[in-house]
Amino acid sequence: MNLNHLRVFASVAEHGNLTRAARELRVSQPAVSKQLNDLEHDLATQLVDRLPRGVRLTAAGEILYTHAQRILQSERTAEQELRDLRGLGRGKLSVGASTTVGSYLVPSLLGELHRLHPGVQLDLTIANSAAVQSAVLENRCDVGLIEGFVASDMLEVETVTADDMIAITAPNHPAQARAPLWSDALRELPLLMREIGSGSREVVEAALRSRGLALEPVMSPGSTEAIKNAVLHGLGIAFVSRLSVVHELASRRLLELPFRDLHVRRDLLLISLRGKRHSPATSAFIALTQRQLRRSRSEPPGNAYTI
Repeated sequence: MNLNHLRVFASVAEHGNLTRAARELRVSQPAVSKQLNDLEHDLATQLVDRLPRGVRLTAAGEILYTHAQRILQSERTAEQELRDLRGLGRGKLSVGASTTVGSYLVPSLLGELHRLHPGVQLDLTIANSAAVQSAVLENRCDVGLIEGFVASDMLEVETVTADDMIAITAPNHPAQARAPLWSDALRELPLLMREIGSGSREVVEAALRSRGLALEPVMSPGSTEAIKNAVLHGLGIAFVSRLSVVHELASRRLLELPFRDLHVRRDLLLISLRGKRHSPATSAFIALTQRQLRRSRSEPPGNAYTI
């Protein structure tokens, strides 16, 4: 089967019209018609019905079009990988990141990568950790940065740094007058948590279980920004990444609520599909991430719960 014939057929199938297919392929309409006829002759079957105002796929045409899409996508992938091998003058990188990491950490990494390799096209998908894992497993993202737990052994996992989860309150919250608290005090305090599937929530719930606490949140906003605003307006306390409240703590718009017997530290994880060959763009991003986020080897403080 001639690959160029297949490319012409796919264009005709997509447009339903020989003239528009010819325009897309930058050839004449008679050339498109001839190549389509040649393909039907080679396969000994009719692929399209010629109608007064275009064409319509036959049953055989529908089958071939399904296969043609996969074949041509493989061709594009092969061409892209060969271009990547020639260096990082161009290429594409798709990064998935959990909400906190994607909002507060990854932009600086991508900014540095763009400075070093401006020809690389960058794409960032921000979702909760479970969704990012799915995106990497389904090959929709080349690499992911998440926190929490990894559910699949089909993912390569590397710890690149660690992050503290701290409790925050509004400045006038009455719990501040009793701080530092014992973790049992959380039974009496309204607690806000991220939605189910969030790596942040998984880490906090595991830390609380280690202290014998199984608490239901009074509210589960879908983003860290929503949680910070809810805390600011007196709806409760919340555990959030220290990365996400640097400015609020400095301005005292929000306050940290310390605990005597609870310190939550979580690993930030770099994930990729096991066995997949990394493109040069992906390899460059991984190397940059490892350099800038290399995990500190200092021990966590006492009473720490580390994930």
